[in-house]
Amino acid sequence: MTLTAAPQHGFLSRLYTGTGAFAIVGRRRLWFGITGVIVAVAIIGIIVRGFTLSIDFRGGTQVSFPVSGQVDTSQVTDVFTKAVGHAPETVQTAGSGSTETYQIAAAQLDNAQISAARSALFDAFHPRDRGGAASESSISFSDVSSTWGAQITHKALVALIVFLVIVTAYIALRFREWAMALAALASLFFDVVVTAGVYAWVGFEVSPATVIGLLTILGFSLYDTVVVFDKVEENVRGVLHTTRRTYAEQANLAVNQTLMRSINTTVISVLPVLSLMVIAAWMLGVGTLNDLGLVQLVGVIVGTYSSIFFATPLLVALKEQTPEIRRHTAKVLARRARVDAGEPADAVPLVAEVTGPAPRPSTKRARRARR
Repeated sequence: MTLTAAPQHGFLSRLYTGTGAFAIVGRRRLWFGITGVIVAVAIIGIIVRGFTLSIDFRGGTQVSFPVSGQVDTSQVTDVFTKAVGHAPETVQTAGSGSTETYQIAAAQLDNAQISAARSALFDAFHPRDRGGAASESSISFSDVSSTWGAQITHKALVALIVFLVIVTAYIALRFREWAMALAALASLFFDVVVTAGVYAWVGFEVSPATVIGLLTILGFSLYDTVVVFDKVEENVRGVLHTTRRTYAEQANLAVNQTLMRSINTTVISVLPVLSLMVIAAWMLGVGTLNDLGLVQLVGVIVGTYSSIFFATPLLVALKEQTPEIRRHTAKVLARRARVDAGEPADAVPLVAEVTGPAPRPSTKRARRARR
């Protein structure tokens, strides 16, 4: 009996059967390099470009008025800038058809600037009230104080910290093995940094909806990691008592066995998010939903990547630093070398030097055997 390689099948066949044909863990240095580059780009975006905070966080003035005819956001920006002396932070549309409105977010405006902006917007776009008559009163201004913005920012940070503390406690209890807990937390950190980096590079506003979306996708990422690690735990149970496969190979098999499930879950999660961005934001004109849709789309994709290509390879790298895993891996490789050298497989014990000598039979079993 000799060890032979598994037959090579088509890509889809190997993907659906999950037979361990994709060497994900075996190429962990490649994935670590790619992950490092992604994190570096995200951090550069956060440092260089920073975040565009909505007025809910930093305070300011919100201007809203109904649209009369086809108006481009650049036209609204030009008119508002000439009236108040500085450009608005963002100009978005909400609603569609007769209910479509423009939402302008700007720094705090004084009474003179509000009056000038109202007159300029009315003269340029003639917004109409509910009765259909053109009226300056249809242009509404609402202020968000910097104190209120600071409170919202504080609450958002507290919510994020509490979530991370709860997740850390859950991971510590769920994965009683320190390597799994550390790998899961590192994967979660990766998801947060990359999602924040994408937001910084794109320049979308960070609003309360963004924070809610971030907490949602962190939960999704944790769920995906737990699914993969559950399979890893199942596969590596008792791995030290046999020299047929290494810990890394068993972990790689677990990733392959859950790969199709992760892909299906991601596709199912991405479709409604794309619907949110395409139908709600683009077709219906609800521009305020772009920030929520983007954070969920990026988070789902990044969470799937980290659970497959980062969390499990990192787990294996941490485990292979322990003496017992190193010794076991060496014994597995030594056994294979003897088999490749032509020694009969039956003469190469599967449990050699791993579990020690076989236990002696009990007294009752010995008497039964003598009979």
